[in-house]
Amino acid sequence: MLRRPRRNRRSSAIRGMVRETRLSTDNLVYPLFIFDGKNIKNEISSLPGNYRMSLDNILIEIEECVNLGLQNFIMFPAVDEKLKNKTATYSYNPKNFYLKAATKIKKKFPKITLISDVAMDPYSSDGHDGLVKNGKILNDPTLPILGKMAVAQAKAGFDIIGPSDKMDGRVQYIREALDKAGFSETSIMSYSVKYASAFYGPFRDALDSAPKAGDKKTYQMDPANQREALIEAELDTQEGADFLMVKPALNYLDVISLLKSNFELPIAAYHVSGECAMLIAACQNGWLNYETAMPETLTSIHRAGADVIITYFAKDYAKLAK
Repeated sequence: MLRRPRRNRRSSAIRGMVRETRLSTDNLVYPLFIFDGKNIKNEISSLPGNYRMSLDNILIEIEECVNLGLQNFIMFPAVDEKLKNKTATYSYNPKNFYLKAATKIKKKFPKITLISDVAMDPYSSDGHDGLVKNGKILNDPTLPILGKMAVAQAKAGFDIIGPSDKMDGRVQYIREALDKAGFSETSIMSYSVKYASAFYGPFRDALDSAPKAGDKKTYQMDPANQREALIEAELDTQEGADFLMVKPALNYLDVISLLKSNFELPIAAYHVSGECAMLIAACQNGWLNYETAMPETLTSIHRAGADVIITYFAKDYAKLAK
């Protein structure tokens, strides 16, 4: 045999020399769930090892991550029901604890990247990402609310705005609103290809943000569709997005690869709560080894074409890499 592929696998040094996919903490974003108050750190029962925390504990968590080499974070608010209404006005209220927390985080850690979440569902009494009227989620009337939310977040210090709502035209509306308000350097990481997935359960547990009625299938994508992802990504590119995201990640590796092959923008993938929870459960039951299965999972997402991976495993991976 003239060609023996095993020759390039025969030692750790050779395997490292020819390795095609190299994952690092630079590729990872760590999700944080913030709760108003002090000295709060409540574990999410459906996502073991992850917590809803008050700002004081969030600051400790970020410092630990930075010391491990992790620099990128995305933050989501768990909002009290009494602050929610149909038009999500608390989302852009200057007294919003989420906005105030962002300012304090960026003051203490000016070099980190802090990504926001733009959608009505954390603040909506209906629990939907858009404005609800007579049981329908209205697209265009939602856009001004999202625009105000995005500008408020940019003012608070978020580096990247993350519209997760899936309303048509929201990237352009937000881009124009940010530019008009003087935030032309603030980026947009659009949830371009966000599926109506069954794997969001633990996330909704963390934020108490499940819809009060109906589902999100009229605005989130059908999991059966792939070509539609090209339409969504092309629109967001034209509208001024700086990143294109696929969500979920592990069950949509083909879609990540499709976008990577067709667009020049960085591709982000959200390795969602349900995908992570399954691996955690298998490892806790002794069916898999966490320290080998977890990095392999993240590498597969990176190999498929994701430049950026939002994952609840980011801190654990940073510990292993350290």
